[in-house]
Amino acid sequence: MNLHNDIPKHIAIIMDGNGRWAKAHGLPRAQGHRAGAESVREAIDACKELGVSYLTLYAFSSENWSRPPAEVSALMVLLERFLESKVDDLMKQGVRLRAIGQLDRLPAKTRAMLDNVIAKTAGNDLLTLVLALSYGSREEITEAAKKIALMVASGEIAANEITPDFFGSQLHTSGLPDPDLLIRTSGEMRVSNFLLWQISYAEMVIVDKFWPDFRQGDVFAAVKEYQKRHRRYGSV
Repeated sequence: MNLHNDIPKHIAIIMDGNGRWAKAHGLPRAQGHRAGAESVREAIDACKELGVSYLTLYAFSSENWSRPPAEVSALMVLLERFLESKVDDLMKQGVRLRAIGQLDRLPAKTRAMLDNVIAKTAGNDLLTLVLALSYGSREEITEAAKKIALMVASGEIAANEITPDFFGSQLHTSGLPDPDLLIRTSGEMRVSNFLLWQISYAEMVIVDKFWPDFRQGDVFAAVKEYQKRHRRYGSV
């Protein structure tokens, strides 16, 4: 099988298992999150080698705000360190950063650093890295429905103009292609409120290892599995 044929244009990953990895190694949960940062680099490198155009990582869900404050704070610090330490690498690698989610909920310092890296990498075009931060798909869809309802109420659009494409244009992912391949680590078989609209026809691959143990070879294996699938899109 030629790994460079039929490459998914967009890969989305639910990065699951940092806490359980830490527990299995007798470490605090924060150490699991730090260990997972290396797997982010591995995923980016694999996608660049394969020629994937978009990589979306479920980095912090809207539900994660309910975790203990110390853990949330540690995750924000980890994100800030990632942004500060990786911006030069992103520039060298031609990676453009984008973020989706309720970004106004992020701490002011974190949001400022995120916006700075997004602006600095805006001209890169080899790979678009999308971080889903403070993201929940039900919330995203609800927000879009409210916006569209206001458009109809104000007469900006007619109800019969609401199509799937139009609805999709009101989501956080506007301008991005839908994922072709969804990968979830830790062996769990659920989508956890992630890109519910966008993964309608994505192929799913479940990887039975925790996120900190995820490496380039796991991306390659998932793509090989993807290449075996026959994508029918509801047809026979």
